[in-house]
Amino acid sequence: MALARIQTAILENLLQMGHLTDAQFKNITETDEELSGEAIETLLATDYKITQYQLLFAKSRAFELTPINIKHCMLTETTFSKLDQDFCQEHKVLPLGFAGDYIIIALSNPFDLRVTSKVQEVSGMKVSVLLGLQSEIDKIIVDKNDQHQAVGFGDVVEALGADYESDDEIDEEDFSDEESAPIIKLANRIVEEAYFAGASDIHIEPFEKETRVRVRVDGVLLNRLTIPPAASGALLARLKVMAQLDIAEKRMPQDGRIIFKQYNKKGIDVDLRVSTAPLNHGEGIVMRILDKQKSTLPLPALGFSDRNLRLYRDLIQRPYGMILHCGPTGSGKSMTLYSALNEINTADICIRTAEDPIEYTLPGLLQMQMQRKIGLTFASALRSFLRQDPDVILVGEIRDRETAGIAVEAALTGHLLFSTLHTNDAPTTVSRLTEMGIEPFMISASLICVCAQRLMRRVCKSCKRNYLQEGNEAEIMQRALSWTGRVPGASEDGCPSCGGNGYKGRVGIHELMSTSEELIKAINAGEEAAVIKRIAMRNGMMTLHQDSMLKVKEGLTTMSEAISTVPPDMEEYEVDHNVVEPA
Repeated sequence: MALARIQTAILENLLQMGHLTDAQFKNITETDEELSGEAIETLLATDYKITQYQLLFAKSRAFELTPINIKHCMLTETTFSKLDQDFCQEHKVLPLGFAGDYIIIALSNPFDLRVTSKVQEVSGMKVSVLLGLQSEIDKIIVDKNDQHQAVGFGDVVEALGADYESDDEIDEEDFSDEESAPIIKLANRIVEEAYFAGASDIHIEPFEKETRVRVRVDGVLLNRLTIPPAASGALLARLKVMAQLDIAEKRMPQDGRIIFKQYNKKGIDVDLRVSTAPLNHGEGIVMRILDKQKSTLPLPALGFSDRNLRLYRDLIQRPYGMILHCGPTGSGKSMTLYSALNEINTADICIRTAEDPIEYTLPGLLQMQMQRKIGLTFASALRSFLRQDPDVILVGEIRDRETAGIAVEAALTGHLLFSTLHTNDAPTTVSRLTEMGIEPFMISASLICVCAQRLMRRVCKSCKRNYLQEGNEAEIMQRALSWTGRVPGASEDGCPSCGGNGYKGRVGIHELMSTSEELIKAINAGEEAAVIKRIAMRNGMMTLHQDSMLKVKEGLTTMSEAISTVPPDMEEYEVDHNVVEPA
């Protein structure tokens, strides 16, 4: 048998290091059996007692790579800032750090050159490779996941003196002091639990006989805790104290902010945007978690299809004009905008942002927090920006006619402007601006593109089950992509990796409508949204539904999740399947 050159080089290194004898080397290389690289490694371990580390050093010499003992590596909060943990698990790679414009990674299979290419594409950095053991790479990623498991409420509930699920009589005086140690611990634990679960929001909801605590994970609300009504008053008072709100005011809604780093010793550096509201059984509170340690993701990690990614990257390089993102609350608009700004952020341009609130702090950006109580609104901030010589402006949201008018003016006077609107899809954004009183010719002259987006839950890679589409599902997929085949379905029972949900993480879907000559004529003529949508599709736009079906085809999510997120397009729209790229 003629072994591959690299396999022979590995065996020669083992021979030179004294781990194989001449007879053993000859026996392996002259065998008549067909042996793969994996089979040779198994043979070396079982018949010749070659250890993993001996083989690692032999491989590193053959590939001219530096070996590393993964056990000695320490992970930090920035470890997975460029490559998320799901990506690392899927591609069997571990990011170790950064050096200049290089990302340093450890992997165990130097044969697979696609991994380094994928890492470079996702991270946007050059790649420096070290060689490590796969078992240790897997272990350190799993251990990192384990650190984020829920810490539980058992000890806090016990300290409160009652099982939160019991119906026993509770003495309200036991919980009347919001400064009591159990209440402080409970408030902190609720936030810690939500943070480690990857939640975006915390809901504390009063009912007649209980108060429910829920968290939103991957867009879905999950029950976490039930506490007696007697304890909820003190809990709400404690949270209001942390948010610097008036604890005596229970009849009016209040808004505040908790800087959680001041209240915990675990290094959890998050802020919480707090909103209270008087409800029929007492005050309720909702807290949005703003993770200040969380960095922006590179654009390729946000779920853009290949075509949309190329087009969007080209559009954000324009010198002036208006780029709008639309979608409901929690659809990923802010993350996409930050990622876009991060990509074009260079030393030779000035970027100003007006935000409410500032969710992420990026180096190189001059960010302004809105203060409506003193009259600092998006419109006033935008008006001031025009006198401060910016190249790029981000306005958190276009809410009224005044802001819309100044935004269009900024886009027409040599500025690249990013903002968001609450519309359902890209074509209706034009109608929304028209309703705000913006002249159609001003819209067509300033608009570069509109990106509508949503977030769908990713199917768990560990427990998903593929099946062949039939019936209505096959018909929907056929209309959207002219394709049917095997697609993933979520496991009913889930697995430990996804916490029994069948889904883990989320992926974005996008409807990217860029302007064209035909589209400009339609906008100037005041055509309705349906006409604009048909024109945009003829010019290559993939609808949200089409993109969601593409994610199903690529194995990222399920048909049920896609349909529940975005309904199928109406049959009146002419679908050009040539614009949909194969997976």
